[in-house]
Amino acid sequence: MKLHLAVLAGDGIGPEIMAQGLAVVDAIAKKFGHDVTYREALCGAHAIDVVGNPFPEETYRICCDADAVLFAAVGDPRYDNDPTSPVRPEQGLLAMRKGLGLFANIRPVQTFKCLVHKSPLKDEIVSGADFICIRELTGGMYFGEKYQDNDKAYDTNYYTRPEVERILRVGFDYARRRNHHLTVVDKANILASSRLWRQIAKEMEPLYPDVRVDYMFVDNASMRMIAEPTFFDVMVTENTFGDILTDEGSCISGSMGLLPSASLGEGTPLFEPVHGSWPQATGKNIANPLAQILSVAMLFEHFGLNAEGSLIRRAVDASLDANVRTPEIQVEGGAFYGTKEVGQWIVEWIANN
Repeated sequence: MKLHLAVLAGDGIGPEIMAQGLAVVDAIAKKFGHDVTYREALCGAHAIDVVGNPFPEETYRICCDADAVLFAAVGDPRYDNDPTSPVRPEQGLLAMRKGLGLFANIRPVQTFKCLVHKSPLKDEIVSGADFICIRELTGGMYFGEKYQDNDKAYDTNYYTRPEVERILRVGFDYARRRNHHLTVVDKANILASSRLWRQIAKEMEPLYPDVRVDYMFVDNASMRMIAEPTFFDVMVTENTFGDILTDEGSCISGSMGLLPSASLGEGTPLFEPVHGSWPQATGKNIANPLAQILSVAMLFEHFGLNAEGSLIRRAVDASLDANVRTPEIQVEGGAFYGTKEVGQWIVEWIANN
């Protein structure tokens, strides 16, 4: 198969973990006989420094011309600590989602048996947790009308029926592929936008008679994720709630460095780890590349290359079982493996299996 990828390494640890992700892409392409090419492009703070725009027009064109985008991370403390900055790295991420029409963010949350003890939650609570968070990605407060002066500010949580219907369809479809259980998360007791979500979900529910649907306020859902994560199968929610809940999900697996994601919609699909740019770790060879590598698995699976994705997942499992892990998930007294060493071990495992 021929695949052409746009590669956006971004900021902080992004280039380091991207290098390992691409090494896995190359290893899979060699083993299965695929022709995979890629072109790198600027984004985030790096792009601001070079051209003054976190998502330059050239980067947009490169993404549009690709079969898929492999993305790492954006973010820089220079902008985090300056709320008055007129341009920010994260604006590039929002522009990319909007420009490519990526309205559905798919974030699997799962546990690894050998890492259950790394979760801050009790083993008996998180063991067996395996669900998918589906977050609407191009609407809500992130894109609604905004205003700020020295005395007041507002963000408009704006949604239309077509926006809600299309993301709910994604939720129902994923539930059908899994255990036929969908949880719609909202705040319908308070917010008008949430009442529209719930109204539309109830209208659509009869179209999916094989899917069990329950409705949960976001505050209750956030508690339920911690108290009983095994309750969930597929969760669907709006942009802001989804951003918060999916990060909360990292507590279940024990590290944000283990969670991949896909952003799908009208244009070029995008695959990325859920963690940020972790600028404090830049250049130290300690960042966990597994979320980036698992994002590569999701990329191959998106194109129906399930054997390739499965091999990557088995390689990741093998590395964890062999205690080939970056410091934040390494066992006490275990050997040091940095970003590069973990990536190289996985590449070699793929070549030999």
